[in-house]
Amino acid sequence: MSFDYKRLVKFEHNIGLKDKKVRMVSGLVLLFFSLFPGSVLLLVAGALLVATSYFGWCPAYSGFNHNSLGQDQVVEDKVDAQS
Repeated sequence: MSFDYKRLVKFEHNIGLKDKKVRMVSGLVLLFFSLFPGSVLLLVAGALLVATSYFGWCPAYSGFNHNSLGQDQVVEDKVDAQS
């Protein structure tokens, strides 16, 4: 498996609904726990997970040509983009 830098800059939705929910919850948990010890690493990791969940795009998924969207979600995204 190789990393494709050209796909990295191409912004296409590649995170499915279940993956979004998991990222959002785990990101919020990390943000919450980063408040107590003041850990910058937890804060950054939590913020990245929440951001990728919100935008529906993960740069690592793009680089490795991975997609967790189902076929029905891909069609809906294309229809929404054309509207």
